[in-house]
Parts: sequence; C-alpha cells; structure tokens
Amino acid sequence: MNIKYYYKKTIGGLLACMVLLLAASCDDFLAEQPSTLIDSDYVYTTEEGLKSGVVSLYKFNRDRYDTNIQDYMGGLILPSRSDLAFNRSGYLGLIGRYQRGVSPIDLGSNFISSLFWKHYYKISSKATDIINAAEVANGIDQATKNQIIAEAKFFRAEAYFYLYRMYNNIYVSTESVTVDNAFDLILDKSSDEEILALINSDLDFAIEHLNWDVTFGRVSKGTAKHVKAQLALWEGDWLEAKTQALSVIEDPDSPHGLLPNTADVFKGERNHAEQLFVVQAKDNVLGGGNTSMLNANYITQYFHIKGIEGDVSQGGKGFSRILPNLYLLNLLAEDENDTRDDNTYFRLKYYYNDVDNLPEGKKVGDIIDIYEPITDLDNPSKTYKKYYQNLHPSCLKFAQEDDDPNSYQQRSNILVYRLAETYLIAAEAIMRSGNGDPLPYINAIRERAGAAVLSNVDEQAILDERARELAFEGQRWFTLKRMGATVMNRQMKNYAGDGPYFPANYGGIKDPRENWQDHFINFPIFQEDLDLLGPDYPQNNGY
Repeated sequence: MNIKYYYKKTIGGLLACMVLLLAASCDDFLAEQPSTLIDSDYVYTTEEGLKSGVVSLYKFNRDRYDTNIQDYMGGLILPSRSDLAFNRSGYLGLIGRYQRGVSPIDLGSNFISSLFWKHYYKISSKATDIINAAEVANGIDQATKNQIIAEAKFFRAEAYFYLYRMYNNIYVSTESVTVDNAFDLILDKSSDEEILALINSDLDFAIEHLNWDVTFGRVSKGTAKHVKAQLALWEGDWLEAKTQALSVIEDPDSPHGLLPNTADVFKGERNHAEQLFVVQAKDNVLGGGNTSMLNANYITQYFHIKGIEGDVSQGGKGFSRILPNLYLLNLLAEDENDTRDDNTYFRLKYYYNDVDNLPEGKKVGDIIDIYEPITDLDNPSKTYKKYYQNLHPSCLKFAQEDDDPNSYQQRSNILVYRLAETYLIAAEAIMRSGNGDPLPYINAIRERAGAAVLSNVDEQAILDERARELAFEGQRWFTLKRMGATVMNRQMKNYAGDGPYFPANYGGIKDPRENWQDHFINFPIFQEDLDLLGPDYPQNNGY
C-alpha cells in the first residue's frame, strides 16, 4: 500500500469526541456507553473501547453536514455543481457556478479541503486504527471482532471511494500512524488498481460480516452491498453491480423494499424499509448532532411575501441558494401524473396562509402568483429575479415535520443511501451487460411515482430517471463523472444553471455553462494539502 497518513493523530481528540458522542443521535442509537475515565488502552484493547471507537466514526461522518462553513456547505457542494441545479447567490453560488473552488489556492478549495479531503482522510485514519487494533486485541470473541472490523472497514471504504471519485489523485493506506511514521512523506499517489483493490476488499469484509437487520442509523449488509454496487458501476463490472443490487432488492433476508408512495420517502425520521443509511440528528440528546442549514439552502424565501408565514409543509424557512433548474423541472413535467413534483420531492406552488395579513382580494389557500418567470425570451418577465428568490420551486427532501418554520437552522435526519437508487443501479447494470431485462427495475421507480412505464432503456433514460428520483441527494456529480467526460461535458455545458431564462447570470462570469472546463471533472487538491505531501506528488491535470 502507498504508505502513511500525514495528518497527525491526536488520541485526545478522538477520546473527547467519543465522550461527547456516545449517547448517540437517537434514544437507543449506537448505545455503547464509555467508562467515565477513558485512556488509549481502553479504546484500542477492550471490547467496549473498540465499540466506542466505531461509534466515533458515525460522529466523524456526520461532521461534514454539521460543520458551519459558509451556510453549512458540506452537504451541498456536490449537488450545487450538477447539471440539475440553479445557484442563485452566496458563496455556495460561487462554488456551484465554478467561480470558486477551481484552483489549488482559492478560498473555495480551502473550504472543500476541510469538508472533504481532510474530512475523509480523518475517517479513513481513525477506521484504520480501529481495524488494526481489533485484529490483535485479546479477550474478544471472533464474531464481535468481525462486527467491529466490518463497520470500520465500511467507513474506510466509503471514505476512500468518495475521495477517489472527487480527487482522483489520492493515496490509500492500511497502516496506522505511529510516533515513528507520523512525519513520513507520501511520495506518490496510489495506483487505480491499488485504490480499488482496497475499497473492494473492505466492502467484501463488511458484506460478509454485517447483518441485514441493524439498529436504525447503523450501516448494514444492505448498505455495504449498495456501495459495492456503486463501485462496480464505477469499475464497469456490470455483472457485479447487478449481483449486489439484486441481492439488496430480492434476497429473502433483505428487510428493504420500496415505499408505495413518493410522499412517504422523506417523511418523519426516514426510518423505513427504503432507507439503506440515514445520518441521524436528534434534538435535546447528548451527541445528537449540530443544527445545519441544509434544508434552508434549498427553500425559497416565500415567507417574505405578504400574506404568507413560514410553514413546514411549504418547506420551512429558506434563503434560496440552490434551486432545481429548468432542465430538471422539465424532466419532471414530462409526465403530468408524476408525483415527484407534487409537493413530495419538490414544491412547485405556494399558498397564502396568514389570515391576518392577506392582500386585498386574497384568501387563505389561494395560490401566490405575484412574480413571474421568463417563459418567452422575446418578452421577458420583469419580475424573474423575485420569482427565483421567492416563488421558484424548492426541493423538500431535507425538510422534516418537526422543523421550526421560523429558523434557518434545523436538526434533521439525512437520507444518504436508499433502495430507489439500488433499483436504478440494477437497471443500468442489466442494460449495459445485456444480461436480463432492465425494464422491471426502472419501471418500478416510475410506477411508484405514477409515471408511465418505459418500453426501452438506454443510457439517457437511466440518466433522466436518476435526475427525477435522486436529484440533490449527493450522487449526480458522481453519476456524470462515471459516465465519462463526454457525458459530463455535454450535461454541464448545456444544462447547468438556467441559461437565458435567468439573464443576470447568462453568458458571463456567473454562467456555469461558460465557466465549465474539461479538467473540472476532478477537484483540485488544495495547495496546502499538496505541500504536506512529497515534493513530486501530482496535482490533478489542468490545475
């Protein structure tokens, strides 16, 4: 393996996190309890200590969403850079429009480094420590060891897979940091073969030793199989992708199933048969996570309009940073019966609800239509900017029923992986392999949404259905990159933003279609990170 991890490991930091975390993010979630006095021997040599170390990985994983960097952008950067997004304003808008985060030295790349490069190397390093310690620990039965190692290996695999897809030029290691090697330089990136071999090996172990049925919030056999299927698509191993996806969908021991209605997918705590992994947060619980502005970034400022108050059913309180663009909205509108734009995944219309502050002639329940988008380029609307700010469709996937409608900051559960994507992975893998019929799997998603079934499937059908079903859930960027530079360049240059329908951003420095360059298919390695590596460690091409 390409050797060490250069960020200095601090036992004190790990232990402090565990002490704060272990009441977890739900009443009985990750319920291992630590000793009141914890030292490194306890963490790395005892069963309870190693279990506590595993719990800390869940906390570290959640940090990306909880960290308050520029409107909590850790869960938003990749969705903002898709072909499905219109980025209205704020620093996140600069990143989404490829005005920032596009060189090794700009501030945006510094933010991205903290939220992704450093974040995932921290997780991989901590997971490696737990794996290596558990393998040699005494007095722990093998089944318990395997469970501890399996969860840690899942998080290491996911961390490296995420880094590889974002940055390409990464290094991987299975060696723990010690006093002797803490300052060794990383001389070169790992080869693709080395990276993929480690990720596959870790996921295989996780699949073998994790259970199907687990406490809500923990990774399971289904979680690991889903990520293994994603990885197999990335490698072009269609039969492996099919095998893993169909196992999650059809194995008699799998507890997973599609919910019957799109309206139920993002309701409540997301603790249902479709979820494969949910990052949990809970109010008034030690270790329950921080608040974030994930939902607020996706919701318009409708509440600024006279006659309407903040309302969770209409999205809660938002500031309209990232919006579904016309390309995505038109895909959803192709079938008038498709329920995914019917106040389930997206809200298209807003309604007066403030009985004491209604405009003249309006009543509660009337549709608000005071601002208009541009629909005719020859006769543009004079209120299109206000429309995008106040009345444009919003993504509702990150709102939760117990949100405070008067606060931008919420503490809500985040659905990371779900079975709908597994179905679409199966459809694509079968289509590309020519081994079987992909239609039942893609049509299961369409039928659940009330849309007409397809009679044939090709790459564009897969791409379009993934857009309708999975928009803003964090996978679109990876899907475009996986399908190749030709697909990614076409989608970004033709569909990112809203082009002439938002003239203020059209054709200039705010136009993502103009700003997109071929080498943006990989993120730049932040220069300060590169400086800590060996003198010849390669930056990604184009930077």
